[in-house]
Amino acid sequence: MARGLIGLDIGSHSIKVVELKEAKGGSWRLVKFGLHKLPPEAIVDGAIMNSAAVVEGIRDLIARHRIKAREVSTSVSGHSVIIKKITLPSMTEEELAESIQWEAEQYIPFSVNDVNLDTQVLNRGAEDAGQMDVLLVAAKKDIIQEYTAVVAEAGLKPLIVDVACFAIENSFDMNETFQPGETVALVNVGASLVNINVLSNGVTAFTRDINMGGNQFTEEIQKQLNVSYEEAEALKLGGNLSSAAHSTTEAVVPQEVGAILRSTSEALAVEIQRSIDFYLATAAGLTLSRLILSGGTAKIAGLKHALETTLNTKVELADPFRNVAYNPKEFDPDYLRDVAPMATVAMGLASRRLADKPS
Repeated sequence: MARGLIGLDIGSHSIKVVELKEAKGGSWRLVKFGLHKLPPEAIVDGAIMNSAAVVEGIRDLIARHRIKAREVSTSVSGHSVIIKKITLPSMTEEELAESIQWEAEQYIPFSVNDVNLDTQVLNRGAEDAGQMDVLLVAAKKDIIQEYTAVVAEAGLKPLIVDVACFAIENSFDMNETFQPGETVALVNVGASLVNINVLSNGVTAFTRDINMGGNQFTEEIQKQLNVSYEEAEALKLGGNLSSAAHSTTEAVVPQEVGAILRSTSEALAVEIQRSIDFYLATAAGLTLSRLILSGGTAKIAGLKHALETTLNTKVELADPFRNVAYNPKEFDPDYLRDVAPMATVAMGLASRRLADKPS
């Protein structure tokens, strides 16, 4: 059985770590899960601005949860990552590997010398026409270096660098079943980025990252109510100014905050709709079957409803723990349900194995 890795999701708002054990029959067991909040602007638009805080956060998670494994699968996203579905003449994997540098120059806005490239053949269904569909992934070497450097400085070994939207897809595959002909949008809303991955018949058909997220909610509350960042964060999550203690998004919030959350949710939903509509306009006859919502911002009051209304489709909150076994004496089921959407990327990363094709 292929050796497992720690899944380490280094997000703009927090770091999440997951360790899974793979059992016979393809089932999974949760071994470790932890979360460490980062200070504001430690990571901006996917770029690490405060590496010391990130390194300290990783070390804290490893020590606090007594994680002995040292080999890591992590991910990158944002404007430094380009994903394109392209059509090429039919060729072997060896021929594709030899020609991809030249092919990539036509599709990415960076020098091919500045990126790491990977490809995946999606289908060879058009072989009678001498063509095949290929997913081209390009990630800038400097962003990969930033992330692997903080992992290494924390005393761990970065072995796989994935792309966030593919990690979300891995997590989805662990817990969901596709219906034939179904088109599903996996939407992960983090603090500063929205990752969109549209799957058609179980295969990635479209991806996009949007520079929006939970920070927009906090900033709007700060600006409109003239409160501090900490107070705005508490209000965003359903708390109040007198208590920034843990609260659920179902809690009653002041009327002004409710209005800000609704308007910001609607603006975010429109941006997500534009991206998905852009894909659907190019895919004749396809309609969106459902949307799976994940990320630290997924449970913000009003966002799920805004997406359902704007896209006119069913929206479900991601639960990457749904089909994963765990010991309830070690993990509080209520806590796992509460953090489930924000654990999605880390769970997908933890499901990677060293025998997998690297991203």
